[in-house]
Amino acid sequence: MVKIYAIIDMKIAIASGKGGTGKTTLAVNLACYLAEKQDVILVDMDVEEPNSGLFLNDKEHIIQKDQYYMAPQWHEVNCTLCQLCQEVCRYHAIIQIRSAIMTFPELCHGCYACSELCPNEALPMVPSKMGVLNYYTSRGLHVVESKLDVGQERTTQLIAQTHDFVNYHIPPHDMYIYDAPPGTSCPVIETVKEADFIILVTEPTPFGLHDLKLAVDTVRLLDKAFGVVVNRCGIGNEDVLNYCTSEDIRVMARIPHDRRIAELYSKGAMIYPEVTEMARQMEQLSGDLINEFELS
Repeated sequence: MVKIYAIIDMKIAIASGKGGTGKTTLAVNLACYLAEKQDVILVDMDVEEPNSGLFLNDKEHIIQKDQYYMAPQWHEVNCTLCQLCQEVCRYHAIIQIRSAIMTFPELCHGCYACSELCPNEALPMVPSKMGVLNYYTSRGLHVVESKLDVGQERTTQLIAQTHDFVNYHIPPHDMYIYDAPPGTSCPVIETVKEADFIILVTEPTPFGLHDLKLAVDTVRLLDKAFGVVVNRCGIGNEDVLNYCTSEDIRVMARIPHDRRIAELYSKGAMIYPEVTEMARQMEQLSGDLINEFELS
């Protein structure tokens, strides 16, 4: 049975050192479990391949909007070839070749330095589409997800814009659950920067342990509170649990290696309503998160 907690503006990021650990499965099941009694928003920040919506049916769209990035466009008639734009660009997105200025939008980080410092306004910033953002409700849950267009490489920028949309265009919620991209690179850092707590999902295998260590080093550098959820318990060995014990890392839940879970996952169905142990783990995890919030 879901308990009622008094929570205001708690932000949880669910991350993993590697892909395929069950991060999205945990994020969706935990969000839906909590949404039975609380005002919860799930934000899918894995913008290269957002999968949360695969487990959510009866979607009622509220907003769908294109997302844009800004990049400089050279106006030859205004340019005096002073080369200042080339000098100030840290990302080598602008170069002068003889009497022409070439811009490379793929390298541009949208810092506006070239445009703002150009003495002749020869490099105005123009918008280009990079993806789409969807905001909808499903199963009593509010969901925001963004997806990059094919061929775009602006993962971090789209994640930052998704944060802005959630912060400035959606009424406050009791709890925010961010489904982060896998790994430990810039998109993950951008996703978890606002989180009050990070859940690292891993599996009890040598690969799982290796990438868990990288993820732990990352969140410690960010000075974020965190805990670990071990998925598919029963395969592999005890090395992940032994590592967590030696590093004084709290294991907040252990999801069993269960054929029923795999079958429900393959159908895009919620797991906790059908698997008693999954529901028990969601309740335990929810209680730990509330205690963490109350003590912080």
